[in-house]
Amino acid sequence: MLALIVALVTVGISAYAFKNPDMFHKYKLSPYMVWHRKEWYRMFTHGFLHTDWTHLGINMFVMWSFGANVIFYLDSYTNYGVLFFILLYSSSIIVASLSTLIKHKNNHYYSAVGASGAVSATVFASIFFDPLNPVYLFLIPIPIPGIIFGLAYLAYSHYMAKNSRNNVNHEAHFYGAVYGMLFPLLINVQFIEIFLSKLTA
Repeated sequence: MLALIVALVTVGISAYAFKNPDMFHKYKLSPYMVWHRKEWYRMFTHGFLHTDWTHLGINMFVMWSFGANVIFYLDSYTNYGVLFFILLYSSSIIVASLSTLIKHKNNHYYSAVGASGAVSATVFASIFFDPLNPVYLFLIPIPIPGIIFGLAYLAYSHYMAKNSRNNVNHEAHFYGAVYGMLFPLLINVQFIEIFLSKLTA
């Protein structure tokens, strides 16, 4: 239920921003404005804005699909699944964007929006707790073990971050994914035993 609520809130904020360009420009991630004008709130608020309905829909569908699993796993192992999911999702918006801030802090023209970093963190937290659980890609009805999908996704995001010339923030995807895998260990380092036991099952 919480994942659905987060998705609906994000849809509502993004839909409002679609009709209010001033709001969109005020709260998007602008590393230059964050670094030089100290508008630190942008590091968080950009995660609730999206470029269009397709961008928004894909992010929220994936977050909702995997978010429910993450809450279930966290609740099973800690009894505080809702609390830890809120912490994971909110912190990953910021953590996934730190490299973007450092890289583009002097670029007045660069900006980014979207929850992709947090969504990547959610997907990879789910993979951590069940690495062999199959993942289905859009329009491809072939199950891929989560850990295999994860490694391919990291390689792709790293490559695109180095070579892409479009406006997609592949670095946020990469670092969000890495953070999602590490987050359970920040709660309890012994959770590595869960990952290894599931991986070798």
